[in-house]
Amino acid sequence: MTDLVDLDGNQINGAYLTSHPGFPGFGSINAAQSEAVSRRTAEWSQNARMELEEARQRVSEASVGRLATLTADGRPHLVPCCFAVVGTTIYTAVDAKPKSTTALRRVDNIRADARVSLLVDHYDEDWTGLWWVRVDGRARLVDSASEQERAVGALVGKYPQYRYVAIPGPVVAIEPESWKAWP
Repeated sequence: MTDLVDLDGNQINGAYLTSHPGFPGFGSINAAQSEAVSRRTAEWSQNARMELEEARQRVSEASVGRLATLTADGRPHLVPCCFAVVGTTIYTAVDAKPKSTTALRRVDNIRADARVSLLVDHYDEDWTGLWWVRVDGRARLVDSASEQERAVGALVGKYPQYRYVAIPGPVVAIEPESWKAWP
């Protein structure tokens, strides 16, 4: 069997594919079909490595991401978010969309531990169109009026909804330390 790498970079073999529910014929795939799927997936994985500039472009163009912060006890806290890229900084903000509370955990988490991740992904029924980009970095609450104005301007420019939905809360700046992408 052809060796493959899963989304976490771990080696897997074709036998994994025969029992994976995402592949047609789950439970009834034969050895020849399994080998064909393994070969196609290996070729796709080896030939489709995303370059850093492409990863940055995909993040810039994406409309939603998932922001991961760490709670005080080290547990991950994940929320969907709107964001905009300005230069090398990624901005997101607390806007006036309805929320269960104005004391948002993500803000408290960032104050306590600046380590964050932003995950942007694309799903397609044709799995050769799947991709994800994860940006790991450090976040801070923006305290400069000029930087806040620049960030809000970028968010309003990207999301027309912000012309009608206020951004009264803090603006978060993410300074990327690493970019990881798949494929």
